[in-house]
Amino acid sequence: MVKNMTIQKSAEDYLEAMLMMKEQHGYIRSIDIADHLGVTKPSVSYATKRLRENGYITMDHSGFITLTDSGMEIANRIYSRHKMLTDLFTSIGVDPTIAREDACKVEHDISEETFKALSLYNEDLKKRKQEQAN
Repeated sequence: MVKNMTIQKSAEDYLEAMLMMKEQHGYIRSIDIADHLGVTKPSVSYATKRLRENGYITMDHSGFITLTDSGMEIANRIYSRHKMLTDLFTSIGVDPTIAREDACKVEHDISEETFKALSLYNEDLKKRKQEQAN
């Protein structure tokens, strides 16, 4: 059971990194994923093979990666969680670098119910700060 959870988190990390690469560069390459995640090229090769087999990505003859609809759905969900959690953590005074690192740790394990509650809290916090500024 734990092994599957680890594979799932890893797959989510790879898909999220791929979405970030797409947004930053306009394309996705294995070498950029390796650099971003701090892993070896063989690790990326293994992960991309598994992601292809599961229908989350495609890879063209030049090695450029494309997220499929299902891969994009997962990547967007994780990246949205990451951004909201980073925003929340920084808004309560956490250093931005630490906030990003902690968001990455929390984004996979947090329940949907807790994530929604934190999202609502974050929005409320933003509104209160905005009202205080006016």
